Amino acid sequence: MNLLYSNDSKAEYPASWYAATANPLARFPEFKGETRADVCIVGGGYTGLSAALHLAEAGMDVVLLEAHRVGFGASGRNGGQLGSAQRMDQEDLERLVGQDDATKLWDLAEDAKALVKSLIEKHKIDCDLKPGIANLGLSASERSDLHAHAAHLSDRYGYDQIELLDEEAGQALCPSPAYKGGYLDMGAAHLHPLNYALGLARAAEAAGVRVFEGTEVTRIEQGDSATVLTEGGNVRAQRVILACNGYLGTLNRQVAARVMPINNFIAATEPLGDEAAHVLTQDVAVADTKFVVNYFRLSADGRLLFGGGESYGYRFPSDISATVRKPMTEIFPHLRDVRLDYAWGGTLAITMRRMPYLTRVAPNILSASGYSGHGVGTATHAGQLMALAIQGQAEGFDTMARVPALPFPGGPALRSPLLVLAMTWYAMRDRLGI
Repeated sequence: MNLLYSNDSKAEYPASWYAATANPLARFPEFKGETRADVCIVGGGYTGLSAALHLAEAGMDVVLLEAHRVGFGASGRNGGQLGSAQRMDQEDLERLVGQDDATKLWDLAEDAKALVKSLIEKHKIDCDLKPGIANLGLSASERSDLHAHAAHLSDRYGYDQIELLDEEAGQALCPSPAYKGGYLDMGAAHLHPLNYALGLARAAEAAGVRVFEGTEVTRIEQGDSATVLTEGGNVRAQRVILACNGYLGTLNRQVAARVMPINNFIAATEPLGDEAAHVLTQDVAVADTKFVVNYFRLSADGRLLFGGGESYGYRFPSDISATVRKPMTEIFPHLRDVRLDYAWGGTLAITMRRMPYLTRVAPNILSASGYSGHGVGTATHAGQLMALAIQGQAEGFDTMARVPALPFPGGPALRSPLLVLAMTWYAMRDRLGI
């Protein structure tokens, strides 16, 4: 199954609230014929756009090939949360890679947040960037765990952007009966993800990147000079970057064995008016402690943008609104009758350890993917790290690449049914409160 087309129409954004409120960007042409470049990038999401922008600013000739539209995939559909740290908890990273590399990974994660904010400022990207993400627990023990985690970040890494929330303070911020407190991270942020991607594309084009849309890459021939083949022609390049995330398909088996596409879903309510104060009392985003995370925030026009629910096959459910309404009303019962004006799905990519998979698949081919729901900052940063590695400054890339990456059992052929079994168990565990 080709995920590029299994849930979406070619070269068309999904009917999301993000697409409806995007800052328009004219289509880039399809690629046809033959050309040469210093670097050819496959994929026009945050990773590819960031890599292209940084390479072009360094004076390189860059071609970027996107099968649909820039920002079409997870980059233009996600919850818009620019979170702190890596996707794996810092305590777990310390046990996995040791304190030295764990500290480097913390610093890289802080660099990722700073990079996104600096790109938005430098290129004047209009994407509603706002500070603050609250992490909320559904029990007193989860609140205690969140407080302990915040204390660890403060004590070991000097991170001072977190405000602890007891149950009363948590309710004052997010008056849902489900939540028992947690913490508010004002060093994190949230934004309009598609407008951010479109802003990166504008900046990349202005820097001289040759961007092509509606151009699916069908094969890559390795060699001292790689050849990237499309339906309409080919690009010969000294270097290639794979920036496909959940849409890699069969382009590289090494990456596909360690990076699995899954689907997640978001709905946008009708504008809530005064009722918005019964959802959030501050303009911050929220993520909770469920294994299948609920994440939400208010839009600029007063809608609740609520993300929740996953599908473990590769097709979207027939009724995405119903899929999202279920977890939404578990958190906000009073919204059971609210109208959902938009509901959409997106394909992201996860890894076994929920850390991104950065690797050299050949001496002149780099890949970064598997952001596991933490891609706004991490994907942008991975693009920069690959651009720096191509220029001979590989320390950051190599630190990320050293994180041990496990293949999914059974490889690409069997990982989907195995994932269904695993995710079903975790979902049952959530329901039982285990």
